[in-house]
Amino acid sequence: MLSYYLHLGLRSLRRNPVLTGLMVMAIGFGVAASMTTYSIFRAVSGNPIPDKSAQLFTPQVDGWGPQQNIKGEPPAALSYTDAMALQRAHKAKRLTLLYGMSMSVVPESSNSLPFAANGYAVTGDFFSMFEVPFLYGDGWDSGADDGRAATVVLSEEFNRKIFGGANSVGREVTLDGHGYRVVGVTRHWDPKPRFFALFNGSPFQQPTDFYLPFNRAVDMQVSPNGSSCRGHLNFSGWDDWMHSICVWVTPWVELDNATDVTSYQKFLEAYAADQQHAGRFAWAPNVRLRDVMQWLDFQQVVPPESRISLLLALGFFVICLVNTIGLLLAKFLRRASEIGVRRALGASRRQVYVQYLMEAGTVGLAGGVLGLLLTAAGVSGVGLLFTPEIARLAHLDLSLIALTLLVAVFATMAAAFYPAWRAAQVQPAWQLKSN
Repeated sequence: MLSYYLHLGLRSLRRNPVLTGLMVMAIGFGVAASMTTYSIFRAVSGNPIPDKSAQLFTPQVDGWGPQQNIKGEPPAALSYTDAMALQRAHKAKRLTLLYGMSMSVVPESSNSLPFAANGYAVTGDFFSMFEVPFLYGDGWDSGADDGRAATVVLSEEFNRKIFGGANSVGREVTLDGHGYRVVGVTRHWDPKPRFFALFNGSPFQQPTDFYLPFNRAVDMQVSPNGSSCRGHLNFSGWDDWMHSICVWVTPWVELDNATDVTSYQKFLEAYAADQQHAGRFAWAPNVRLRDVMQWLDFQQVVPPESRISLLLALGFFVICLVNTIGLLLAKFLRRASEIGVRRALGASRRQVYVQYLMEAGTVGLAGGVLGLLLTAAGVSGVGLLFTPEIARLAHLDLSLIALTLLVAVFATMAAAFYPAWRAAQVQPAWQLKSN
């Protein structure tokens, strides 16, 4: 019977092409606007590391005081002094320190000019904590951290640019005039948003080129891409700046359960209290410990324009559905005499109801196909509303295709509940007498 109802629905669509065309266009434009904006919102608000987002935390320690911080919140990064203290304490299962950097790369070919590359100085736990996949080799261990080893891990894209994609483990890369031995090449790994490096960096920037040992980068005096300081400070050199209250190091710790989280929170409070008693801090302990999703929310990573555009698109879709309800009601009630004959021949209200819901489903499917074409056009043009680094995240994949069609069909069938109910209430006796 379902196939029969589908056949009736298709015949009905051809019977009133203008009315059908209006409904298909309303559904198509409404679902296209919603799915285009949703593709952006999905990209910028998703969980970048769903397997471990509840086990990864970034500690914050207030090294500035209530007169210098913003709304009572500690700085978004740590000073070098505080970062080293957390590392020496060994209170977490894993801990990594990192900061962003830019370095010049000298290609092996003498015919190529040096170019700039972006990377991070990290400790060895970085790769296991964030589940970085490897194509060749692996990361380095704590011995390489302590020994200030001149090693480097390259991204797959950067390795292709330098070595043509070959296994480069054991070869050497020249960064800022110094040689670094390649110990690993990561597979394509570019979590969005880039949760681990939000301090002075964009959560949607281009993929990382390389990773250096943190201690080695500090010894080579590789400056961070950004830092934040408070007060009137004068630095006589690198060491003076590094041991100042300027913050530039982002810490992350891995904590397996609630007990570990509570224990580490108490450790941070005790550390801040010790600094107060030592005279380094002149204020009460002020610390934070946020997991990945809490950190993204605190940093307001999701652009407000993506939320606003999604709400506006959903509002437009609702208006389209309201119009569709009116068009379906007019279409169904114009066939009251046909419904009366079917009821007189033995069709139940339920059968009439199912028939017209199936007909609405065919309208929704046609609107979904149109919406899919419009969504593809909309995704290619989101750069007109969003910055390029966000616009490039929107793409039409299989999940968005399936979602577009499902939303169109089910939304149209939901809109058809009232018109189909009205059609099922037609009295066959009255229709037979009047016609």
